[in-house]
Amino acid sequence: MLVRDAMSSVVLTIGPAHTLRQAAGLMAARRVGAAVVLDTDHCGIGILTERDILNSIGAGQSPETETAGGHTTTDVVFAAPSWTLEDAAATMSKGGFRHLIVLDDREPVGIVSVRDIIRCWVPARREAGVMAG
Repeated sequence: MLVRDAMSSVVLTIGPAHTLRQAAGLMAARRVGAAVVLDTDHCGIGILTERDILNSIGAGQSPETETAGGHTTTDVVFAAPSWTLEDAAATMSKGGFRHLIVLDDREPVGIVSVRDIIRCWVPARREAGVMAG
């Protein structure tokens, strides 16, 4: 199975000036754990995750004044739609992260998460008779 089969193609995209409160509200409304941050003036494409927001609040910072740009991961590892789920899972495991932005022709076309991979793998393994009930 490929990343294109598992990824969410509806990508939440925000700007670096969004506050963490705004980002959290949008992420909660869309029921996603990450947002793509587009900053055409500086770093290009980055990612803001629920963990980034949690770390900021845990450090005593205000979600009303802290911006997405200040907490965005810009050293991003990207996946291609043609990667296997095994490739994506190995990359996530090696890098210690739970989301990969999926790029096609240098444009974000989706996000694949650990949850997406598990959602695809569990039924496939059941069908193959690998999991005992």
